[in-house]
Amino acid sequence: MDLLTDVRDSTLARRLGSPTWLRRLAVLSLVMNIVIIITGGLVRLTDSGLGCPTWPQCTPGAYTPHPALGVHGAIEFGNRLITFILMIVALITWISTLLYRRADRTPDRKLRWLSFGIGVGIPFQGVIGGITVLTHLNPYVVALHMLNSLVLVTLATWLVRLTWPAPAKEVGPRARLLSMITFALAWVVVCLGTVVTGSGPHAGDVKAVRTGLNPLDVSHVHSFSVYLLTAATIVSIIVLRNRAAVLLLIIELIQGGIGFAQYFSGLPIQLVILHIAGAAGTIALAANLLYSVRLKRPAPNTASSAPSPHVERRTTNA
Repeated sequence: MDLLTDVRDSTLARRLGSPTWLRRLAVLSLVMNIVIIITGGLVRLTDSGLGCPTWPQCTPGAYTPHPALGVHGAIEFGNRLITFILMIVALITWISTLLYRRADRTPDRKLRWLSFGIGVGIPFQGVIGGITVLTHLNPYVVALHMLNSLVLVTLATWLVRLTWPAPAKEVGPRARLLSMITFALAWVVVCLGTVVTGSGPHAGDVKAVRTGLNPLDVSHVHSFSVYLLTAATIVSIIVLRNRAAVLLLIIELIQGGIGFAQYFSGLPIQLVILHIAGAAGTIALAANLLYSVRLKRPAPNTASSAPSPHVERRTTNA
């Protein structure tokens, strides 16, 4: 115990466990989880999904790409390396939550478990990435790979909210339900977006299979879900009146503009990669909206909590 106390009382530990450093690490965790989504999209858009033809090694007998694999091997290997950077960030963040103490000097178990969950989710995500390679970029496994990354973005956003000094706004049950519906619609949008991707031309490799669905039909369904999300967000702005809803609407409008532009311009890589980044940003801001409000706690009923005169009388007589 004395050794543990000495470690916690050291200058480095006090700095790492401070609210400021914990907040910075939470933001870094969120940013890096979005970055790896973008680099993963770059892997797919440059047909580098099989740049390393096996997993966990890049080629049989080697973890690094052979020069013969060219730029595709370098891109895929670089994306794999980012996973290790993510794991280091997650580990340091978890240590920070272990050292962190609230104003009353008690630990915050929610922060600890949340950072631990993010840390566990990263290697799990790496395994799914390996399965995408071993299944030769099966579109449904690729979609799962993307969605799992977005789960980590959601958790990282929650971590940022918990470390941020601004408290969540208390709202009624209907307003809270509205934030949950908006968040759920954001997930419907990105799930349908992965289906559109699995049906389109950017498969990650020229030989990768597609879903077989009609890209035009799937795109229309995806667009309809975007309209629903936008409508729900506008209602959220009116009802909740907070900045989180406004930020979500802004990224939805930008994301929608990019989506239409890429659709009518033949899906150029530059616009598609922006659309992928926008999807990650949409989920992050939808999660931010969800966590920016909380259900209003009922006021304590002082009348019911006061002892009855009969109880007082019996107590006095006793």
